[in-house]
Amino acid sequence: MSNNLLSRCLEKGIRMTSQRQVIVGVIGDAEDHPDVDELYRRAVQQDNTISIATVYRTVKLLEEAGVIERLEFGDGRARYEEAGEHHEHLVDVETGEVIEFYHAELEALKEQIAREMGYELVDHRLELFGRKLPTDSG
Repeated sequence: MSNNLLSRCLEKGIRMTSQRQVIVGVIGDAEDHPDVDELYRRAVQQDNTISIATVYRTVKLLEEAGVIERLEFGDGRARYEEAGEHHEHLVDVETGEVIEFYHAELEALKEQIAREMGYELVDHRLELFGRKLPTDSG
């Protein structure tokens, strides 16, 4: 289980029932960006008394506390990840795979654009959508 995420929940004063601990562990251990249905599937493998409603309530609570982030990639499913260091997402439109990346020049360019338009950039989110380029086999 991600001790970091659990610690952040405790710091925020979130009461951690055993079911919430399982859900927090599933989110913290995820290497992808699961939606609520997938979080539920993973959580019930560890505790079959967890209901889908408990997962929804827990995710809402964690999102409101700012320890997880809700992501929407245009497929109608809200997905979640642990809140943390800033990064962007590249979504493969054919497979649905979500690739995280950070690019320092892109960050600087976003800041520059905001300044040129007379703004201080306080937050942003960027999702790129693409399809894998064919590779030369010859």
